[in-house]
Amino acid sequence: MSIRFDNRVAIVTGAGNGLGRSHALALAARGAKVVVNDFGGARDGTGGSSEAALKVVEEIVAAGGEAIANGADVSSREQVDAMVASAMEKWGRVDILINNAGILRDKTFAKMSLDDFWKVVDVHLMGSVNCTKAVWEIMREQNYGRILFTASASGIYGNFGQANYGAAKAAMIGLMNVLHLEGASKNIRVNTLAPAAATRMTEELMPPQMLEMMKPEMISPGVLYLVSDDAPSKVIMEAAAGVYAQTRIYQTRGAYLKPADNTPEGVAASWAKITSPEGQREVSGAGEQSANFLALAAEAQGVQLPPRG
Repeated sequence: MSIRFDNRVAIVTGAGNGLGRSHALALAARGAKVVVNDFGGARDGTGGSSEAALKVVEEIVAAGGEAIANGADVSSREQVDAMVASAMEKWGRVDILINNAGILRDKTFAKMSLDDFWKVVDVHLMGSVNCTKAVWEIMREQNYGRILFTASASGIYGNFGQANYGAAKAAMIGLMNVLHLEGASKNIRVNTLAPAAATRMTEELMPPQMLEMMKPEMISPGVLYLVSDDAPSKVIMEAAAGVYAQTRIYQTRGAYLKPADNTPEGVAASWAKITSPEGQREVSGAGEQSANFLALAAEAQGVQLPPRG
């Protein structure tokens, strides 16, 4: 059965170029009505123009789809609220939000100003928060929502000269984890994409031979699945060059240290056991972390804990 978005309304931020443009065109081609949001600034977030968003809308309309352009700066709550209001006024609902807008202000941490650090966090993290907050109650009331955050390998694994960007992108995962739990009862599914693509933000960093393989269009099919009716939730999906993978966060089984051994030296002596991957597991929520550790400690001490639940 094909994946369609007929009668669905999607907002895609940063959709004037690159990944966002590709996502918006792909959604529209499968029936979605799309708000094409783009502030139209330079790669570092300066300036502003509605030209790029309008061109994408023209492409969608020329292909027989429905779309409107919006130039909201996602770091402005007032502009984001107005954007969502315009979508509601025109179509009466918002089903999908793809948080894609972003900027780069790369420097080593030693040379980076705090203004540049904050601006990147403001656009990536708070921009995603602003947009998600603006649609959250709408999605709760209609008992349907699909939200995608955009992270990065820089946030998951680290990348030299991107402390601001990496911190903001890592925050997407924490935000997803909580909203997955809070939205589950209202059929709101929340996922995170960690893409690598040849876009305006990255093309100068890639050798020419990689650019063709790393087209944004190679990633959008995975994005459409993550915002579809049958989408999973709480998934971190990495994507590049037509390759998809899931990133998981594991907790090792750990090691219990007796009171006499619970010293810095004891931790050092037990480090291999503490970090051993044998018996590692995914954790469904913060409460499970404590429960797992209490269970291990109780087992080691011969203590009977009450049943979970």
